[in-house]
Amino acid sequence: MTLNELKVGSTAVIKTVGGEGALRCRLLDMGLIPRTWVTLQKVAPMGDPIEIRVRGYELTLRVDDAKKIEIEEVAKA
Repeated sequence: MTLNELKVGSTAVIKTVGGEGALRCRLLDMGLIPRTWVTLQKVAPMGDPIEIRVRGYELTLRVDDAKKIEIEEVAKA
């Protein structure tokens, strides 16, 4: 499952960060590293971009970039 497939309000753990070169470095620099928890906060009306909560702050990503981040959804208690 990739980050763009997560439902609003759901939480997941990042498994891998894809992309190449500068894009991958930019994603990692923003705190999107493996084993980090993320929550999907909002989706724009037209579906792009999305807003996630990661490491205590809100981050807005394009859907194309979110497709490069593999996640594992956390089971709801």
